[in-house]
Amino acid sequence: MRQKADDPCEQSRQGAADLVRVEVLIPPAARDEVLALASRMRAEHRLTKELQSLLDNALRRYGPRILDNIDLDRLPDLLSRAAVAARAMIERGDAQAFAMGRKILDRVNARETATE
Repeated sequence: MRQKADDPCEQSRQGAADLVRVEVLIPPAARDEVLALASRMRAEHRLTKELQSLLDNALRRYGPRILDNIDLDRLPDLLSRAAVAARAMIERGDAQAFAMGRKILDRVNARETATE
């Protein structure tokens, strides 16, 4: 009988479908350190995924209005693109764009503090 985890369709429906399971052999003394590292990596991944989703939604809703003369493709990473778009939304958008821009900036700040 096939296990559920072997079925790719079933894996995509699970909560951590974009993560992979890793098993390694380490000294017993390093166990807590490895678990803490894995926890930080999962938290960082969740924040990045949420930030990308917020940015995609914001650009879909407000892109042409807020990105006049702003080329996000020239920016090096997700954090800088999200920060620039959020500031543009705050400066040029309506009340909903302002609120969404603040939310994106909060996530950018949370992501920056998580990586420090």
